[in-house]
Amino acid sequence: MNGPTSKSEEFAPEVLALHARLDREAREGGYRLNPDREFTLRLVEALLVNEKRYGYWACPCRLAFGEKSKDLDVICPCNYRDADLEEFGACYCALYVGEEWLGGKVRQQSIPERRPEKFMREGYSPEPPPVAEGAVPGTGKLPYPVWRCQVCGYLAARDAAPGVCPVCKAKKDRFERFL
Repeated sequence: MNGPTSKSEEFAPEVLALHARLDREAREGGYRLNPDREFTLRLVEALLVNEKRYGYWACPCRLAFGEKSKDLDVICPCNYRDADLEEFGACYCALYVGEEWLGGKVRQQSIPERRPEKFMREGYSPEPPPVAEGAVPGTGKLPYPVWRCQVCGYLAARDAAPGVCPVCKAKKDRFERFL
């Protein structure tokens, strides 16, 4: 019998490499990947399939439109990851999990879909940020515009959005002008 000797050997080298990268980046950002290695490798493999299909890492557990502008909120790591981790201990697809989930302090369960139904029907369409009473958006005494990462909320005051979020590693197109 000349088959693979471990489950991990069933996966292509690029899947294993991306898994290692995501694991490292998750730990650097204070996150954890699901410790069920085979399950997690299958999710990573699906991210790569979606990258080949669409050109970006659409969440493997959601239907994608195939248009980046309509899928921005569900590009991994998705806009809903942190809220899911806080409330349920894991994200929607359980790629990312929290310490309480890992330690058995949070019940492992299906995570309800947090994506607004309108986005599921029509695609992502950002709501304008709330404006403080009396304030005029985009004006004030700030010397630079403020950019907000839609995934983790990181704020950056600079001429243009960062290329990669230093907190969650989301790419530049995941930033929106905040102020």
